[in-house]
Amino acid sequence: MQKSRTPLTIGWQAVKVNMLPGFVLQATMLSIVLAHYFSPKSAALLNQLADYKRNHEVAFVIIASVCAGALLPELFVVCFFQRGRVRTQNFRDLLFTAPFWAIDGVLVDLMYRTLAIWFGMKVSVPVVVAKICVDQFGYNPFFAAPYGIWGYAWKHCDYSWSRLRPLLTWNYYRQHAIPVLIATWAVWIPLMAMIYSLPLALQFPLFALALTFWVLLMTYMTNRFAGKIEADTPLALSVADL
Repeated sequence: MQKSRTPLTIGWQAVKVNMLPGFVLQATMLSIVLAHYFSPKSAALLNQLADYKRNHEVAFVIIASVCAGALLPELFVVCFFQRGRVRTQNFRDLLFTAPFWAIDGVLVDLMYRTLAIWFGMKVSVPVVVAKICVDQFGYNPFFAAPYGIWGYAWKHCDYSWSRLRPLLTWNYYRQHAIPVLIATWAVWIPLMAMIYSLPLALQFPLFALALTFWVLLMTYMTNRFAGKIEADTPLALSVADL
């Protein structure tokens, strides 16, 4: 059995092993979008959520990001991959993931608002496509991917700047950004089409739903890069080894 994989195959492997939960997530998000436009009762509930987000802004974004990016994935790991046993490592991981994804959430919300200013808030094919292009081919490779890659690399270096510094190179980015971007585009381009098809105030709440899945996907790839799991180890073991 082949023990070494290229960055391309690591990214594709991460997509494949998450295919079923990814499909469930996309189906769930699509149902929310359709409910917003075709179910008056659902639209009323979603509009209440939108009003709540508008009234609380940064606090809502931070709390939602921490819950979606840190708490829920860690609970998922404990329940399904650690047989309900809480480990000290789970709390150490939360000390990293909570502020990490809170910062990411604030920046994502800022990007959504910026794109609404640039391209308008009208839901049309040209507007949605333009926002997806800036998001996935601008923000993603130039900020989101390196933020995730080097952020988790720093974590796996035991938060040592001296150990991280040699990794801050173009070669490291090129090798590690490929699988991250493949996984991102495979999962997030359809999701972004759904997110940008909703009013601005609902875009971030829908993003928060998708973030839980994405953190699990990122967990798999970064643990693989850090050498914590073998290339052919199932995803469940890789997440449990956080």
